[in-house]
Amino acid sequence: MAKEDYYKILGVERNADDQTIKKAYRNLAMKYHPDRNQGDAKAERRFKDLNEANDVISDEEKRAAYDRFGHAAFEQGGASSGGFDQGFGHGFSGFSDIFDEMFGDAFSGNRQGRNSQSGRGADLRYNMEISLTEAFKGNKTNIRVPSSVQCDACNGIGSKNGAAPESCNACNGYGKVRAQQGF
Repeated sequence: MAKEDYYKILGVERNADDQTIKKAYRNLAMKYHPDRNQGDAKAERRFKDLNEANDVISDEEKRAAYDRFGHAAFEQGGASSGGFDQGFGHGFSGFSDIFDEMFGDAFSGNRQGRNSQSGRGADLRYNMEISLTEAFKGNKTNIRVPSSVQCDACNGIGSKNGAAPESCNACNGYGKVRAQQGF
């Protein structure tokens, strides 16, 4: 059975902006929420479909893949998208996951040692101009990405030996210092 178009599920046009998509999702999610429709299997299914559609359409990378390949972009062995088709929805949700795998929490921006847990930071973007020939034939280029690493002077807690009032001079109390990773 063919899946329904994600844009149709959300009731938005293909060229809808993020705000329009967000508003449409919120309105429909409230309408079909299981707490408001207890025992209604159709409403529950519609709510699940809304969440799935919103997950794809509200994510820039997933939306681009969906616009290009449709539902096949998220099915294993789907459209020939150069290898990306197997990833979406199967553990790989975008290039930020590659950075997480390579560098761990180095990009998270959280201050450790202050009862905070590591979490994801903002997505990193790198704009690079390439020629049509480079895009067609391929090209290898090294880039340097600034990141934060744990401060060696205070071991990431923001003050020497855990002392409260005095901040670490090496990291100014942030628990991390700037470093650059190249690849």
